[in-house]
Amino acid sequence: MKDSFKEYAANEKNPNWNNIIKRETELYSRGNDIRSEFERDYTRVLHTQAYRRMKHKTQVFFSPSNDHICTRIEHVTLVESISHTIANYLGLNTELTKAIATAHDIGHSPFGHQGERILSQISEKEIGKRFWHERNGMELVDNVELLEDDKQNMKNLNLTYAVRDGIISHCGEIDENSLKPREEFIDLYDYNYPNQFNPYTWEGCVVKISDKIAYLGRDIQDAITLGILDKHLNELYEVMEIDKSNVINNTVIINYLIYDLCENSSPKEGLKFSENAFKFMNKLKQFNYKYIYLDERLKLPAQYFELVINTIYNTFKKYYTDREYLIKVYPTITKEFENWLKLYWNKDREDTCKNKEIFNMENEKDFNQAIIYYISGMTDNYAIDTYNKIIRF
Repeated sequence: MKDSFKEYAANEKNPNWNNIIKRETELYSRGNDIRSEFERDYTRVLHTQAYRRMKHKTQVFFSPSNDHICTRIEHVTLVESISHTIANYLGLNTELTKAIATAHDIGHSPFGHQGERILSQISEKEIGKRFWHERNGMELVDNVELLEDDKQNMKNLNLTYAVRDGIISHCGEIDENSLKPREEFIDLYDYNYPNQFNPYTWEGCVVKISDKIAYLGRDIQDAITLGILDKHLNELYEVMEIDKSNVINNTVIINYLIYDLCENSSPKEGLKFSENAFKFMNKLKQFNYKYIYLDERLKLPAQYFELVINTIYNTFKKYYTDREYLIKVYPTITKEFENWLKLYWNKDREDTCKNKEIFNMENEKDFNQAIIYYISGMTDNYAIDTYNKIIRF
């Protein structure tokens, strides 16, 4: 109901406030800043290169010729819009939901979830741990992505605990019709797999549900536009339990799920849908998997993605043992890789780099991790361009 979560919002009255706004170190102050802690987080994410690169990363459909098909950055914008509507109605902190939603997919690899799967296979083989975009997103904002401060120093983002928590906690299936924040203030590096813990704040829970609401309807609308569902529209009308005279689009689905969630949620019961809406959402998800995500046209590019990502990884891996060879054979891509590496290794490190030195020059696993970070930050187009430069004579 309206404002029913107001006393649980992330603000100074919240008993967990000091944990919620905790940063590794204090942010620099210009003495004339009018933004809140979460507004600063939001704009820090907004100014990063990683955020801008999401406009050229696959959401579901790879390299669509139709400009109106959703990319990763549009999905992020939809999640921000949906979470703002829900948080505002329930009386939660909309600045926090905005910051979490804007940053939540910042760790996604090129080529969507198929690219994530390929990087995870490499990561498990080479460094003994899974790659998953929620964890990668948190590590990226903590250690990899840089901003220039007012003294021209390059530093890590140093976001609040609540936003970092929202990034790593945002994904995972919502199998039970109730979502509440966890009570424990944990070290976020204790996360070992997606959906291991609930978010720490109600705002983080809102973003997690908004992520689900955002992609279900949008993927259907895109699949209809691309003709993938031409043979299955009758079944879709049955799943949605509506007459064929009605329109099927993302806004209709979003409005129904937002309204239902807001009307049925309470601090005692958690964020939840009515039984009808929850069943509807699960039926829609099953439909999407059957006719969209497992469609042959989405499977076909997978072999190409594997070729591109594995070729890039195996090529850069040669740098560790034979740098001179790589410079000679692939001067352009090696220079680009070195310019990125020197921000994190003490080798040729610039005095203005005040971020953490997260890679040890003597440790090959650290180097392999560096390549994975580097590839995960690539756009689809940049990964393909790098691959073409590798295979071209």
